[in-house]
Amino acid sequence: MKCLIIAAGRGTRLEQAGISKPLIPVLGIPIIERIIRAATVAGIREFYVVSGYNRAELRQFLDRVAGKLQIAITHITNEHWEKGNGLSVLVAQDYIAENFLLMMGDHLVDPSLLENLKKYPLSDGEIALAVDRNLNTPLVDMNDVTKVKTADGKVTAIGKDLKEFNGFDTGVFLCSPVIFDALARSISQDKDDSLSGGIRNLAAEGKVRVYDVEDTFWIDIDDQNGLKKAENALIQQVTGKFNDGPVSRYINRPLSLRLSRRLAKFTISPNQISGLSFLFSMLAAGLFSLGGYMSLLTGGFLAQVASIIDGCDGEIARLKCLESPFGGWFDAVLDRYADAFMLLGLTWHAYLLYSKPAVFLIGFMAIIGSFMVSYTADKYDGRMQHSAKGHIRIGRDIRVFLIFLGSLLNQVFWTLTVVATVMNIETVRRIYVCRTEAGNRPVKK
Repeated sequence: MKCLIIAAGRGTRLEQAGISKPLIPVLGIPIIERIIRAATVAGIREFYVVSGYNRAELRQFLDRVAGKLQIAITHITNEHWEKGNGLSVLVAQDYIAENFLLMMGDHLVDPSLLENLKKYPLSDGEIALAVDRNLNTPLVDMNDVTKVKTADGKVTAIGKDLKEFNGFDTGVFLCSPVIFDALARSISQDKDDSLSGGIRNLAAEGKVRVYDVEDTFWIDIDDQNGLKKAENALIQQVTGKFNDGPVSRYINRPLSLRLSRRLAKFTISPNQISGLSFLFSMLAAGLFSLGGYMSLLTGGFLAQVASIIDGCDGEIARLKCLESPFGGWFDAVLDRYADAFMLLGLTWHAYLLYSKPAVFLIGFMAIIGSFMVSYTADKYDGRMQHSAKGHIRIGRDIRVFLIFLGSLLNQVFWTLTVVATVMNIETVRRIYVCRTEAGNRPVKK
């Protein structure tokens, strides 16, 4: 499916943030790039972008984005960009002859909204508007949002000045070519060159279907307040990660999110952050192996800092639309190496203190238990995600925090013992849980 993005306007209320509104960064990524990246996640590879004001700079940027993402972007010019936004849609008439997604150049949306909307069934001559029925959403500027009134699954009225309404226009449409005829009629008959004017024409004929976005994220960025709301909302999007352990949720995550918010403004990549976390872990392992309390304490502090930074790579990946299967796998590989070296360093530190071979057995069990907890995490998390039972997730965050506490209290041997005991017991418990739940599922015939 093709996607038409209208980005021809000037955006005077955001000029203090940048001369070209689509290029204003939100947490380090320009608005228009965020829109395109969301659409590519939804499986769209062919884009048509209508530009007008400051179009030369915008087109140069979009050409770089097209090369980076390996997508097709066709440029369309709206010479009358200072007029209604309906004209920006109408100039695409000669380029698109089938159903297409229509998006605004200043609306951020979750990829799932686009993925579901493009599958929405349309009859001939219909379009669908993504409508938010949550009238209490804090992300909406009531003085500027386009309001809609719906009945029986169809839009009956639309406009910013509606007195009676039961939803908001999210700025995302699934259109058929009928939209072009409706806009032409609105301009010629009603002297209304806005997109809403064309929608009103179709709504009067009962041809505007409603797609309910429910609680899916979207936001219109019109001014500085909207820009700030968008950044805060995107930060909130990454805080509800299911498989966070208690240390991550209550200690690491609040700190890593603050750090990620600042890192997002720079060009550092998630994989580079993973490498930085690994470097801190290796420094901690080296300090552990030196012996002495100050080396142990400094190593423990570095290990905990590495654990906090380790949360930033995934946060930056989600905040900057840079998630990739390789990135997650690469981070997991580095974590396993980091765990092994830190526990090995602690084992050597304990051996320097006690000179007993049993120390190596405890250290070996701590390493094995840590690896097995990590190895079983994916299947276990998948089981518990659909379970109504509350649970405390035992994972790397707790393991590193125990190392930090043990270093602070100068109790290396007991730290290794606790890590070995907790991690191996947790592995056995997970095996039992997964085996029990698998046994309770009905056998497919």
